[in-house]
Amino acid sequence: MNFAPSTVADAYRQCTALARSHYENFPVASRLLPRSLRDPVAAIYAFARHADDLADEGDLCADERMAALQAFRRKLRLAAEGRPPTEEPVFIALADTIERHALPPELLGALLDAFIQDVHKRRYADFGEVMDYCRRSANPVGRLLLHLAGQATPENLSHSDAVCSALQLINFCQDLHEDYALRGRLYLPLDELQRFGVAPEDIGARRNSPGLRHLMQHQYERADRLLRAGAPLGRALSGRMGLEVRAIIVGGARILHRLREQSDDVFTRPRLNVADRLAILRGAFFPSRGN
Repeated sequence: MNFAPSTVADAYRQCTALARSHYENFPVASRLLPRSLRDPVAAIYAFARHADDLADEGDLCADERMAALQAFRRKLRLAAEGRPPTEEPVFIALADTIERHALPPELLGALLDAFIQDVHKRRYADFGEVMDYCRRSANPVGRLLLHLAGQATPENLSHSDAVCSALQLINFCQDLHEDYALRGRLYLPLDELQRFGVAPEDIGARRNSPGLRHLMQHQYERADRLLRAGAPLGRALSGRMGLEVRAIIVGGARILHRLREQSDDVFTRPRLNVADRLAILRGAFFPSRGN
């Protein structure tokens, strides 16, 4: 890739600024990460953030969003070939990351597939369809982190998929009304809504019915099982990467705890307080057998 070091460094700075400007319940390129990985993680985050915005933000119609995302895919292909667009800092940083760390470009392509799916798919018939979406929308992120760290063993990848799918399910839970009201999307399985006697319109109306509360408790329990299934990843990784992963896992558990606490109001997005953040740090530095 023929860019001056100062150009590449500036591209990474812009990616890092973007990552830090967005509130996230889960750490993004945090200082727990090894310094050598913070720039690559910020580049991946910036790529995903931009693609997500193309799928969700602004007033574009569906056809315009699809065209923009397909153009984004072409830029990704150029970045993977070491020929990123010269006026696109995100892709300059991403191209450098792909080259330096031998990242599989197909994982980044899978993320784009999920964003493209968001443009045209609004409902999920069953949990299998939801998990297929998680396989492309969330799991590639954990796999990319493991490739960056040189820890992409089959066992680590399997645990990472469980953690990332759990975190995606947690996001669906905490964004339940926003996804429905603003984007017309519902990520809860339709067969489970029927089983618990919940209509999609109940979510649009913010109707905290007993059936919906039981349905959401079912979602929380399933996400918790997945998170626990992937928790060994935090113990398998050493050093700062292990700290980061344990912080992410404990962060997800704390959000689940807050969601369960507000069982009478399933629509309010929880925000972590100081006590929660201290618990995340404690869990990262002094993990129990379950973390």
